[in-house]
Amino acid sequence: MANATKTIRVGSGGVMLNHYSAFKVAETFNTLSALHDNRIDLGIGRASGANFLAARALHNANSGDYSKKAYDLINYLDDKVPENDYFYGVNLSPKNADSTPVYLLGSSDGSSILAGKLGAGFCLALFIGTHARTIDIMKSYKNSFVASKNFKKPKAMLAIACICADSKEKAQEIASSHTYWKVQAFRHPKRDGLYSPSDVKKLYEKLSFEDKAYYHETLDSMILGTPAQCKEKIEKLAIEYEVDEVMIVNVTYSFEDRIKSYELLSNEFNLKN
Repeated sequence: MANATKTIRVGSGGVMLNHYSAFKVAETFNTLSALHDNRIDLGIGRASGANFLAARALHNANSGDYSKKAYDLINYLDDKVPENDYFYGVNLSPKNADSTPVYLLGSSDGSSILAGKLGAGFCLALFIGTHARTIDIMKSYKNSFVASKNFKKPKAMLAIACICADSKEKAQEIASSHTYWKVQAFRHPKRDGLYSPSDVKKLYEKLSFEDKAYYHETLDSMILGTPAQCKEKIEKLAIEYEVDEVMIVNVTYSFEDRIKSYELLSNEFNLKN
């Protein structure tokens, strides 16, 4: 995407840092930044995003503490590894005068406070699960924030599940694929590929009462509707949580539906091409 664009910033929606060496991640994104006019952002997260066995395979005994890895990562990127650190003197290549901005993705006070103490950006994940995430999480980030090389003041973001279509009914139909996947993944757990909306319509009838309740709870946690309806809800959340940016998470069975959703939102918000 960075190769195909010239002005927009491009970033990772969440490198699961526990799976990697902090230096490896720093070097990769430092190189990407050098190649693309420092338009690269690095989003990191804690969760595995995988099933139990895959998580165990990825997260071995040497994975280390996430907080320490995040601290090391930013020190590598900012070229400020402490002299008493075992890896003092290890430098990134190529040498880059600018540092890649880091955002922590999280859904709790633990992640928000860590982001603040590191002087990183913070992205509150509203697309994960259906539990409440209050404005207090964002406040804890801002209250704990310490200025850093890339952020002189807090940089707050929301990540929202949103599908935009010509009608709310169509948006709900498109969203059914990912919603059914979440029912299978989080309640059983079973992680198949996405089913088409037409297949989900049949599979839904076979769900238990409890699964159907979770299905609708999940669907209700998303922003679904026409461009005007989506814009109104997105802006309301942005004001409520007092954020600088909103990230849209859009998972669909059809790639065409996904592209159309982004295009409709882009036009409604009058974003530049």
